[in-house]
Amino acid sequence: MIPLIELFLDLEENRDAVNAISFVKQPAIEKNFIALSQQTYTFETVDQDQKIIVGYALIPNKKILRGTKEDPFHIFFKEQTVKDASHLYLSKLNGNNTTVNHNKAVSGVSVVESWIVEDPKNDKINNYNLEAIKGGWAVIMKVDNEEVWEDVKKGTYLGLSIEGIFSDRAVSVDLESEAPKSALEQVLEVAKKDVKDMTPEEAEGLLKIVNEVID
Repeated sequence: MIPLIELFLDLEENRDAVNAISFVKQPAIEKNFIALSQQTYTFETVDQDQKIIVGYALIPNKKILRGTKEDPFHIFFKEQTVKDASHLYLSKLNGNNTTVNHNKAVSGVSVVESWIVEDPKNDKINNYNLEAIKGGWAVIMKVDNEEVWEDVKKGTYLGLSIEGIFSDRAVSVDLESEAPKSALEQVLEVAKKDVKDMTPEEAEGLLKIVNEVID
């Protein structure tokens, strides 16, 4: 059983942050510093003359594989976290903070529109040949940086990805549900089984969860 980790923003602690949006082609992550190019949705070029693109910065309830082959785990964001991320990004005046491949800051690229898809059927994201995803954070960006725009036209960058610092917690969750189980609830559920009735995956997963609770 691969552990599932919910990432969220602890707004009271004033420690978590959403710092930038990146034009990406390669994934990257370091500890809780999130560079989510594995959760990339291809953006669309809206206006060649005005150099405008539209795409998703973040979407909810999608499992994203992280870690190593020996120690993999999934992360995901709930809808409220996606909304919190969009609000925090703008309230901190980070609309001009753009990087490429999460390793180089660039100037001349700005978020000019930002919204949460609340009504997929009627949302304007449908006008841009993009899938309307409920709870998704959509952005329109203006690219006045000639080097970045040339790379966009060449297909060097395929999508958008956020950069930020998030809190995390282990959960067991059906991503179609709004009620994830806590690590403790998961322990109690599996622990009700007799040891001899557990699958190797359940036994290994239980041990991992116990260690997480202890930590």
